[in-house]
Amino acid sequence: MPGRLLARRTPWIGLGVALVLVAAAFAVPPLTGWQVYARAPRSASDLGAPPLHGVWDPKLFGPGTIPAILVAWVGWRWFARWVVSARWWQLQSVGYVLGLMWLFSLALVDGPEGLSRVLGHSSEYLESARDVGSIGSLLHHYVDRMPIDSPGAWPTQPAGHPPLALLLFVALVRVGLGGSLAAGCVVTVIAALVAPLVLSTVRTLGAEDLARRVAPFLVLTPAAVFMAVSADAVFSAVAAGGLALLARGATAQRLTWVGWSAAAGLVLGAGVMMSYGLPLIGLVCLAVLVTARSWRPLPVAALAALLVVIGFALAGFSWWEAYPVLHDRYWAGVAAVRPAAYWMWGDLALLAISAGPLVYAGIAVLVPRVRGLAGVHHLHHDLRPAWTPAARAVVLLAAAGVLCVVVADVSRMSKAEVERIWLPFMPWITLAVALLPQKWRRWGLLGQLVWALAVQQLFYTSW
Repeated sequence: MPGRLLARRTPWIGLGVALVLVAAAFAVPPLTGWQVYARAPRSASDLGAPPLHGVWDPKLFGPGTIPAILVAWVGWRWFARWVVSARWWQLQSVGYVLGLMWLFSLALVDGPEGLSRVLGHSSEYLESARDVGSIGSLLHHYVDRMPIDSPGAWPTQPAGHPPLALLLFVALVRVGLGGSLAAGCVVTVIAALVAPLVLSTVRTLGAEDLARRVAPFLVLTPAAVFMAVSADAVFSAVAAGGLALLARGATAQRLTWVGWSAAAGLVLGAGVMMSYGLPLIGLVCLAVLVTARSWRPLPVAALAALLVVIGFALAGFSWWEAYPVLHDRYWAGVAAVRPAAYWMWGDLALLAISAGPLVYAGIAVLVPRVRGLAGVHHLHHDLRPAWTPAARAVVLLAAAGVLCVVVADVSRMSKAEVERIWLPFMPWITLAVALLPQKWRRWGLLGQLVWALAVQQLFYTSW
């Protein structure tokens, strides 16, 4: 009986932890006068809304509010049931369109500015992309312009990322999509690919039934509030694409695995050249290979990824030279006044805000399963799952996603802004929701949708 009672309470414990973290993260700074610097204040009276990188801005309705509510209703009442029996290609196609509508409608709660204001900001990529002439010169002098006191210093985002992120926006400028609204639409269209790519990976690894369970939570994620127009959502899509290709390489027959593995390495290498945080996705790569019980793609994918990094070095930009310069700029700026005593747990509250509190219920259920997978046999049988290959796949992938954020948090290179910085890891953590009981998933999805709408309506976010 105690084991059964604990099994029933485990999701509630996880959900409770999430809500307490969020409540404390919002309440502690104003109640104590603790200045935690989620962002630089614009005036003496500007307290912001830590832990979020934004401000309180409650609004009853915006242009996208009604469409967002309608998308949420369709997702909860129809899509969540339809995915169980739909053909796979239909699930992927409809899921992409529904997810894209969710992204656009949430962004448009703030009107067209919701799609244009972020990328139009001077700290973002577009302003710098419009000034780029020679790509070769850009790469050769990229590191020189990273220090905050250097001549022609890069704004925050170009300085904080390898050059492929900026080059993406250079390409948009050169094909005539360099306006902030047009670029925002392109980024959002790419961001909507994340859910189908993650689902493809899970299915390839033999867990199609669990992929169908979790599909509504990936398509209609609360993280959509921060994904639309965020370059980090593009990084998330690139990482998810690389992992989907790696799963193909690990499960393919005959020599086709070589091509899949090489393609995976090239895409994952491109991700590394977009974000200094994406090497952490290597933990999810290992989970893919362990799940597939195949290590043969590893040398091929690693070599292909290395070729991308070396190619940039030969062109003038060395990742390993740039990272220490970024570290120095990061700690010379706002990071130095962001107290670790707050952000070590405030970041975990941001994970609940962005991915939704139900994810913590999934993590709570995930923990005993990881212990079971690790050979801890003294757990009560109600806490030990039936170890099907599908359950093993989801446990490994979700656990790897959790490990990514733990490493990022403990390293202190993630202090604030993780509502967008951790976007590449969130869909893999969200897979843990598939382990929840059916009733939890049914009502939990509604809770996630309401949560996303509330965050969008209550705050003016910086992403």
